Amino acid sequence: MNAATDNITAQNFFTKLLQLKFLKPLVFILCLLPMALLVQGAINGTLGVNPVETLIREMGDWAIYFLLMTLSITPLRALLNLSWLIKCRRMLGLFSFFYACLHFVSFIWFEHFFDLTEIVKDIIKRPFITIGFVCLLMLSALAVTSTDNMIRRLKKRWKTLHQLVYPIALLALLHYFMMIKADYQHPLILLVWLVALFGYRYYVFLKKVKKTTHD
Repeated sequence: MNAATDNITAQNFFTKLLQLKFLKPLVFILCLLPMALLVQGAINGTLGVNPVETLIREMGDWAIYFLLMTLSITPLRALLNLSWLIKCRRMLGLFSFFYACLHFVSFIWFEHFFDLTEIVKDIIKRPFITIGFVCLLMLSALAVTSTDNMIRRLKKRWKTLHQLVYPIALLALLHYFMMIKADYQHPLILLVWLVALFGYRYYVFLKKVKKTTHD
């Protein structure tokens, strides 16, 4: 069986998967898996010497992962000719917001026990927390306007608003870099991922400019 046949077989498989409406439930379950594993780890006491810090950081990490996965949908769809991927984009974006909320709630719960005064002081005092809070507010705006009704109401403004996802990703990685004190390998890998996504967008932009110029 050659590569072309393998590709056709894979496309047929995913087409059938979509027809059976299994894709979205499957993606939904997979997206919940990190939270389930963290909860299990907290119950079993396997989150290390500082389980609270592990819990908070892991939630934040997954928020960034899902954000970058969301941004990866368009290039993967174009480069691999996988049109079904677009059906996952909104869900992945909302899960990024979901894990960002869990990250923030875990922080204000375990670090400050919902003491509003201390929370505000910490947000103002520590720049990386300020940046993280700004990211959460911006993600909230995208999550609230992600419905079909809001897309229809905002029209062209919706696309402009959702371009904020790129500065959000940059700020989220800045938040990550400022938070850690050593071992920058992990955030550097995420930064390379984001730079590759920016590179793809720039490539598409140049193609459009070239086409417009020739026309």
